[in-house]
Amino acid sequence: MTSSQAVVHKSIDVPVPIETAFAVFTERLGDFKPPEHNLLGAPIVSTQLEPWVGGYIVDRAATGEECRWARIIVYDPPRRLVFSWNISPQWRIESDPNRTSEVEVRFRATSSRSTRVEVEHSHLDRHGPGWQAVRDGVGGSEGWPLYLNRFAALLHEITRETGNV
Repeated sequence: MTSSQAVVHKSIDVPVPIETAFAVFTERLGDFKPPEHNLLGAPIVSTQLEPWVGGYIVDRAATGEECRWARIIVYDPPRRLVFSWNISPQWRIESDPNRTSEVEVRFRATSSRSTRVEVEHSHLDRHGPGWQAVRDGVGGSEGWPLYLNRFAALLHEITRETGNV
């Protein structure tokens, strides 16, 4: 295995300033995260990113059950967000931090009104046996490409509704 096999790179250009892209990504993650991406036993009613180092990304069900599936490692508005991916190859929560991968989301202004959002999901091999299924899942059409496309659609909806960014 080469280290490049344990990394997924995806990106998208969005027609909003960098500050808007970062704010919507971090404050409205639950509005573009697919609801079927759910480790809880009940439908998700909210997904929240706690905006500080050591915070979590938390799914909450109507039953009150919570799933803390990521931990914030770097929170550097409006340029960078890094979080651990605490989901095992069996699509369950991984409690051992040595067996989690990392997601780095970089926001790069390409002009005053547009931003490139780059996702790098790395260290996938830390998940141990079956890590390739995690790589294939997050790199496939139902993984980061779906998240980024839904993120872009949300930004389009916001700018259409408000008439500005």
